[in-house]
Amino acid sequence: MNSKEISKKTAQLLLKIKAIQIRPEKPFKFTSGILSPIYIDNRILMSLPKERRKIINFYLKIIKEKIGVTKNTIFSGTATAAIFQTAYISQKLNLPMVYVRDTKKGHGGQNQIEGIVKKGQRAVVIEDHISTGGSLIGNLRALRKAGAKVNYAIATTTYLMKKASILFKKAKIKVYTLTDLKTIIDEAVKGKYIKASDKDLVLKWAENPPSWGKKFGFEK
Repeated sequence: MNSKEISKKTAQLLLKIKAIQIRPEKPFKFTSGILSPIYIDNRILMSLPKERRKIINFYLKIIKEKIGVTKNTIFSGTATAAIFQTAYISQKLNLPMVYVRDTKKGHGGQNQIEGIVKKGQRAVVIEDHISTGGSLIGNLRALRKAGAKVNYAIATTTYLMKKASILFKKAKIKVYTLTDLKTIIDEAVKGKYIKASDKDLVLKWAENPPSWGKKFGFEK
């Protein structure tokens, strides 16, 4: 199975279990106040062993073929959503894992990184979902500050926002994903989750989320 096939299969699976919901006629409202025609919650996979196994196997295939692993590789999950993927991946490959908080703890050892990172280790960031890319970059910075070498990251889904691609280029990190917004929308149309006429409406959202609601008449 190649990367394109994995992308389609991942999108189909996530749509089927309702980890991805697309509602152009009644947008979701994020905590920030931004309206969105799509909502992704990959954490649902934790409760579904069969589907979870498929997704983890997709991760493993891309990691082995595109990123590669050595005895010096560790996997770093972005807290909290990517911790479970990281645990399964590292266990399957018999390699260490850590996870990174968005900020340091306010008590105890005040750690931002939970687990052991040794200077010179090769770290691969595991992310759950990419929107603006900020949490992935936070993980990367913490690892590099601890002395790890970080050149690759992988996530389940991405909205393909320009802001994220700019951040990744600046940070000099190659990011792989199992699937992306364009594939998700194509598969949603094929699976009749949305009408073909709604395709462009959803894709336009990712170009400029803050202004989308007003532009398409969902808010004044």
